Amino acid sequence: MDKTLRTASTGLSAQQRYVEIIANNLANVNTTGFKKVRPEFQDLLYETLRPAGGTQKSGVEPLNEVQVGSGTELISTTKQYKQGDLIQTNNPLDMAINGDGFFVVRKPDNTFAYTRSGNFKVDRNGQVVTPQGFILEPGINIPNDAVDVKISRDGIVSSVTAGTLAETTIGQIELARFVNPGGLRSVGDNMVLETPASGQAIFSQPGTNNTGELIQAQLENSNVDIVEEMVNMITAQRSYEMNSKAVHTADEILGVAVQLKR
Repeated sequence: MDKTLRTASTGLSAQQRYVEIIANNLANVNTTGFKKVRPEFQDLLYETLRPAGGTQKSGVEPLNEVQVGSGTELISTTKQYKQGDLIQTNNPLDMAINGDGFFVVRKPDNTFAYTRSGNFKVDRNGQVVTPQGFILEPGINIPNDAVDVKISRDGIVSSVTAGTLAETTIGQIELARFVNPGGLRSVGDNMVLETPASGQAIFSQPGTNNTGELIQAQLENSNVDIVEEMVNMITAQRSYEMNSKAVHTADEILGVAVQLKR
């Protein structure tokens, strides 16, 4: 196959992936706590047609290398953990993190997962859980006779029972942070998992160790900028068109070469 066709095909594949990432960002524009994804590309190997250090016939001045590239590929996708806008919900179990931390939840297999989505519920046992039923860690149980729940900025959870205005402390929320949050693995359900690239989770009380504070009765919106994503989509579309033009041009050149025999 002609080298131009191979090179242009890598460009087509890369731009297709770019559009898929943009589409996912736009699809999650209303997903609580969603962080937009940025693709990163790199160029592929180069063919060296003439190494550096050659000399011209008329002198001894070294020449630059002559190299021809072979295309591009998607090397990584990085979540952008910029703070999203906070919206008021008036639901006492809704929480937003104003900072860099993550809520810690326990999955059915007793492993930890992490999320920025703070839309928690109470299950039939009084436990605070995610919409999927995963338990918030450390576990917090809301009393059956509680008429109100209060959560402080430093994660102390208190309940107010019927017939009294006294607040009773029932738990302490902890947050996790990572040295490299961009290395976390997304697994759906608004959750991410720890990986060797992210480093181990560092657990701290909200408001300490750069984990951020909790804000009750608010949720964090997606940080996707619709205008920016639409501009990116136009750019990706035009890049795809240019690579398809390169394929068409290479096909025409091959057609001319075939006709030379006749």
